[in-house]
Amino acid sequence: MALKYKNLYVAATNQHIGKTTSTLGLVASFISRGLNIGYCKPVGQSYLDFHNLRVDKDTVLFAELIKFPIIPKIHSPVILGPGATAHFLDNPDMYDLPSRIHYAQDRLSESHDLVIYEGTGHPGVGSIVNLSNADVAKMVDAGVIMVVEGGIGNTIDRLNLSLSLFREQKVPIIGVIVNKVEVKKIDKIRFYLGKALDKMGLKMLGLMPYDRTLGYPVIKSIQEAIDGELIYNEDKIGNRVEDIVAGSLMDVAQLRADKGLLLVVSTGRVNEAIDKIKLISKQTGMTETPLTGIVATGEGKMSPDTVEYVQKHRIPVISTQLDTYGSVIKISRIEVKINLNTPWKVDRSIELIQENVNLDYILDYCKI
Repeated sequence: MALKYKNLYVAATNQHIGKTTSTLGLVASFISRGLNIGYCKPVGQSYLDFHNLRVDKDTVLFAELIKFPIIPKIHSPVILGPGATAHFLDNPDMYDLPSRIHYAQDRLSESHDLVIYEGTGHPGVGSIVNLSNADVAKMVDAGVIMVVEGGIGNTIDRLNLSLSLFREQKVPIIGVIVNKVEVKKIDKIRFYLGKALDKMGLKMLGLMPYDRTLGYPVIKSIQEAIDGELIYNEDKIGNRVEDIVAGSLMDVAQLRADKGLLLVVSTGRVNEAIDKIKLISKQTGMTETPLTGIVATGEGKMSPDTVEYVQKHRIPVISTQLDTYGSVIKISRIEVKINLNTPWKVDRSIELIQENVNLDYILDYCKI
């Protein structure tokens, strides 16, 4: 007879801390141990219309990983899209949101050994409709894994504030995953944050080093950020961007040392920039282009030689009416999220969890 486990709820002290990354790693790791894992994003904010179904965008990622057919009322039961909270406040009696979550919980528990619920934003998100992360964790009878960002003082301050909602609901905290820790600070943070967590009666489940590749955007994200048009090699929208270089600031060392460069340059100077890259490549013996993409800003026209280079090396080119400075600013503000366009992030997220998190402790805690 297969073991049954208490549900897990993955929360975080804020957005962009690594909640989806951690959930992904946990789901994949437990599946690799032979467990039948269910997934649910009980309260979503950002959604996709997927095959005529409206679901939270993270659900699509997990459906691909676990290979389940998406059923919105089970895997993404509540969507708080634009205008949803105002509608709720105007007509609260028209909404029975808890029943949607309980229905999802019942269906998932019937068919899985363990169900992992992914939280939304910081723990207070959803409070406006009485569905904060703590409310939902209590509804689904789950133990909570809290994801925090690597640090000491600020990390503990945010953690204490976040845990207050769960304490109020008397939701059990399984432990803490510390994410995005600078490699040179790992020992220091493990020691001091570990002492602080011990005083709080909290288990450090794992400490994951910062991996800069998880912060790389892809060309599609760049295009969306600057509202640009892909004019060449649209099939390369999944190219990852490791660094940005302005056409006027290129130097030999950068082009020799780096790969995955995004060239941002005015359209009128694209030809000049490509000619410079060709010259440096010839001088240094480079046969492959260092460019993963080009953002051509403003007005202008690329020469036939430049177009030939772009096509030969399959470089995606984005055209935008923004100027170069404005484009760089918008690109620098991109919040990078893991998704189906970033398969290397999926693989690396799983590796980080398996290498650094005490999975045995979590499963032992959750055994019924």
